Amino acid sequence: MKKSKHTEREMVTAIQKLESGVVADQVALEYGISRATLYNWKSKYSGMEVNQISRLKELEDENRRLKQMYADLALDNKILKDVIEKKL
Repeated sequence: MKKSKHTEREMVTAIQKLESGVVADQVALEYGISRATLYNWKSKYSGMEVNQISRLKELEDENRRLKQMYADLALDNKILKDVIEKKL
């Protein structure tokens, strides 16, 4: 997963500025991001604190690793089943 150039604190601060009434173009320009990125952050992290975002990212990373482990094991299982069928 690509690492963000912006910290969780910057994301939360940008969202709070946007929600306080600052114009989206101004907030986006200040942080060097597009309006689309700003609205993506808002939809994903709105109402969260910095520590909650950090925890969310940890859980997403763990979930990604577990899915990869499952995919690897499922592939191994399929290969072994194919080998067994060919022997019989």
